[in-house]
Amino acid sequence: MGVTTGILIFDDFEELDAIGPWEVFTSAKALSPEDRVVTIAPTREPVRAAKGMRVIPDHSFADAPQLDVVLVPGGQGTRREVSNPVLIDWLRKVGSQCQWVTSVCTGALLLHEAGFAKGKRVTTHWAFVDQLQARGDVEVLKRVRYVRDGNLVTAAGISAGIDMALWLVGQIHGVDAARKVQRGMEYDPAPPYAAEV
Repeated sequence: MGVTTGILIFDDFEELDAIGPWEVFTSAKALSPEDRVVTIAPTREPVRAAKGMRVIPDHSFADAPQLDVVLVPGGQGTRREVSNPVLIDWLRKVGSQCQWVTSVCTGALLLHEAGFAKGKRVTTHWAFVDQLQARGDVEVLKRVRYVRDGNLVTAAGISAGIDMALWLVGQIHGVDAARKVQRGMEYDPAPPYAAEV
């Protein structure tokens, strides 16, 4: 039986937060063809991401399939969506039925608002660690790529979502499958200007 992964999108989400994991999860479909990966937004209207990319969601909240994994990206839009009761209520309902609840970057703010990060260890983009910690009832870890606490998995900023997604593929389909996906993507980071931030 396949795993259905839903990537939440909303105006001003950070592109790589969603597209990086999308690449990982859809690459894993080659090894597990029964898997599904879909984008979900409040409506079927096109969504404009933070850097201008436009995405037409596969599903709206109203017609989204039952999910095994939900992924929440970060981006400027999280600052607005954290106060959107429709989105938070949908996330709370759907996430409670998922095997894995995940976020990248400031998507952790939405998971906290929906209740999933409360009382848990999480991470987020380095520039938002203090802001997330100030929300209370959460332990925000610094200088880590991703954190797992129960079925909650949060990734730090942007590119860390790829690491988290590869780890998750390993949990769902086995480490060998994750390594094949990583090799297929030629994902072997060697930043040209490695430096302290």
